[in-house]
Amino acid sequence: MIAVPIAPPTRRDASPNGSWTGDPNAIVIDDEVGGRHLFVVDGSRLYELDDDTYSRMAQAVSEHRAADELARLGLTGAPFVDDQPLVAPPVRAVSLAVAQKCNLGCSYCYAQQGDFGMESRLMSLAEAEQAIDLVLAESAPGDHISIAFMGGEPLVNRAVVRAATEYAVARAAALGVEVRLSITTNGTLVDAGDVDFFEHNGFAVTISIDGNRETHDALRPFRNGRGSYDRVLTRVAPLLARQHRMQVSARVTVTPSNLAIDAVVDELLALGFHSVGVSPMLASPTGVGEVATADLAALLERMIAAGRTYERHTLAGRRYAFANVVNAMREIDRGTHRPYPCGAGAGYLGVAAGGELSACHRFVGDDVGRMGSLASGVDAPARTAWLHDRHVDQQEPCRSCWARYLCGGGCHHEVIHRGRPACDYIRGWLEYCIGAYARLTRAGISFAEEIM
Repeated sequence: MIAVPIAPPTRRDASPNGSWTGDPNAIVIDDEVGGRHLFVVDGSRLYELDDDTYSRMAQAVSEHRAADELARLGLTGAPFVDDQPLVAPPVRAVSLAVAQKCNLGCSYCYAQQGDFGMESRLMSLAEAEQAIDLVLAESAPGDHISIAFMGGEPLVNRAVVRAATEYAVARAAALGVEVRLSITTNGTLVDAGDVDFFEHNGFAVTISIDGNRETHDALRPFRNGRGSYDRVLTRVAPLLARQHRMQVSARVTVTPSNLAIDAVVDELLALGFHSVGVSPMLASPTGVGEVATADLAALLERMIAAGRTYERHTLAGRRYAFANVVNAMREIDRGTHRPYPCGAGAGYLGVAAGGELSACHRFVGDDVGRMGSLASGVDAPARTAWLHDRHVDQQEPCRSCWARYLCGGGCHHEVIHRGRPACDYIRGWLEYCIGAYARLTRAGISFAEEIM
């Protein structure tokens, strides 16, 4: 095992409200292992610098005149991202809230125990088929579409999940379109038939699990208060053993009760999950389980610790699928630069039981993200306004932040309903990831062909 000394980010150019007061055009990263680097915000470009160029660039950044130095180096030109909103693209992905009800009673649940604050209801097969037709209507032969089954707990409505899958596969094949299928489940209702079905259809299965038995049971109990951890592991074990066409990943929601995610990632990968991803709870309907500023600082330390483990394994030629860092390596390698954090309201829409359309699965039942209905069609004016208003260059304080085109402005739902308490955390994590990428590529690691 190769030990890689890594110091956490030490930038202090942020104000108490999370805004960035440093240079908006570039940052410099001084790492004794990986050398000295320049990250150019426009185009998400990363350069290794000689000592003299580094000194000049560091001085320019500290004096907020990075743009002048970038121009001197010939690194400016037509912007990769401008302030023009995206013209609404074809819808290529939908999430179907097939069951707006759940058998668990998670205290932090954004879906309010699965019913999104409304009367519990199940999606009909006719509604699911209509949503699938909506996506296929805007697709051409050779395109890829994505159908995600969500909730609540989608396996409460297993019959519609299976019938809608068969409908999507048959219709897509007839049109020459490839369909990608996924489901997010708490795992407690998985049965042997589901294992066969998901494997046969090549599902990406995400299991919501929040750590070890003690932590998970406290955060994700059944409605009667009984813990669900043992039930989850028993039901999910056959899925983990069967992964060939399907992939089974774990998703951990981070609250003040389970900040030690480096240990959680280790534990879940050891159980056989294909990958493990974590996400802090920033906007809970009741405020229960939300992470505070101090929690985010502690979480960043743990995230970086898990990142160190990933670096050590990668340098030793071993797979360590901590999804947050693996995805970041890919994004940096591609030079990802985007004006939105995700495809919500653009190429992706959420569909509620009842047929309402929303910007994404988190806006089901929320007027803020309403985008029409299956009956009336996509609300084009609402979608156009959304893409204008949610553009990162329309957001404050994002417009001056160096991380804006990697972050995209943050999860729309969280930002709208809580604000931006996580800006420093996001910047710290991204700066760590840029440094890790520089170290690994300098050591000869290539991410172009890496498979998570």
